[in-house]
Amino acid sequence: MKIQLSEHFTYRKLFRFVISSILMMIFTSLYSIVDGFFVSRFVGKTPFAAVNLLMPLIMGISTVGFMIGTGGSAIVSMTLGQKNKELADRYFSLFVYATAVLGIFFAVLGFVLIRPVSHILGAEGALLEDCTVYGKIIFTFIPLFILQVMFQSFFVAAEKPSYSLKVCIASGLANMVLDFVFIAVFKMGLKGAAYATAIGYAIGAVVPLIYFARKNNSSRLRLTKTHWYGKIFAKACANGSSEMVSNLSTSIAGTFYNIQLMKYAGENGVAAYGVMMYAGFVFAAVFLGYSIGSSLIVSYHYGAENFGELKNMYRKGLTLMTAGGIAMIFSAQIFAAPLVRFFTGYDSALTQMTVYGFRIFILSYLFAGINIWGSAFFTSLNNGLISAVISFLRTLVFQIVTVLVLPAIFGLNGIWFAVVAAEFLSFAVTVIFLLAEKKRYGY
Repeated sequence: MKIQLSEHFTYRKLFRFVISSILMMIFTSLYSIVDGFFVSRFVGKTPFAAVNLLMPLIMGISTVGFMIGTGGSAIVSMTLGQKNKELADRYFSLFVYATAVLGIFFAVLGFVLIRPVSHILGAEGALLEDCTVYGKIIFTFIPLFILQVMFQSFFVAAEKPSYSLKVCIASGLANMVLDFVFIAVFKMGLKGAAYATAIGYAIGAVVPLIYFARKNNSSRLRLTKTHWYGKIFAKACANGSSEMVSNLSTSIAGTFYNIQLMKYAGENGVAAYGVMMYAGFVFAAVFLGYSIGSSLIVSYHYGAENFGELKNMYRKGLTLMTAGGIAMIFSAQIFAAPLVRFFTGYDSALTQMTVYGFRIFILSYLFAGINIWGSAFFTSLNNGLISAVISFLRTLVFQIVTVLVLPAIFGLNGIWFAVVAAEFLSFAVTVIFLLAEKKRYGY
């Protein structure tokens, strides 16, 4: 039975409505986890540390795709709404071709600079060599990754959101299967992991390119000849800059964590933090999935001025995020040791460090759910400013401040507690805004 946005949402109905968003986010997070598992278990902790040291840099560059995808798809959708399909196709084609050119630029830049940049991040000896090998392969294919990220938004503009999910699943499954084949079967080591990831990128970019290039594709968009629309391209970049900044902030903060970890614990620290982040991906995916799924309901009732249902969604959101955070903490404390050994069972010292740090790190999820949901809630209320403030403080400002200050006082423990402190500070800000919103509308 189809659920209508206009309905009153019980917990059961709300769960049915958001479960697909949650599962999609969890499935997406599993790609990185499987990749990390094969590298850690079959190649070793130094290559595993190399992957985690470079990951914030790679994800940071991919935000170009987020920027052009979100900003460009808004312009294309508006143009389609104006019944000018030919111009929409030209704008769409411009964004695709421009993204490809930017991707090639970053590929060349990354290929040339990967070694000195890795050295700046603290890599030396074998770790530096692994960073260079992995980075050169990944940066060769980075244009495809940027295109893959961009196409996710344009599938929605083309009214084919299910295609985005299918391509995402195909890309991820290929990555996971090839990880096993290249690393476990053919013993290709870190190069195998890089090529498996690169082929996943290729599927995520080439399949949409072929689809949109077909004259008889079933979507509202098609790749065609175009012109250089400088003002339109600049407008798309400006429109999508908030999404880029949000994702870029996370990558910048991750880089600062890696620099501090190399300083206080070496490659073991980076490897340990990588394991924690993999577990964190799944927990965050639950919060993100709920926030994305429920935001449509909030936006609908806000537009309809149905404040009774807004109050219902406000209270249920707070309850579910709090209960979810508590449940995650307890389950993580219980399963910390076997979960960590799944990745690092070959090295007792690394396992011991990771279990200890993970038990501290996971406390952050008592506050993270409210922070993630709170930012999405204000976006749903068309209050982008407050949403951006919460997101920017949480993903960049508080993270960098705590990871720079606390280790200077508490050493390595300060890095583990930095995540908790940053989420707590973000929680305090989010609660202030939520209470003000409650007072305004009487939630």
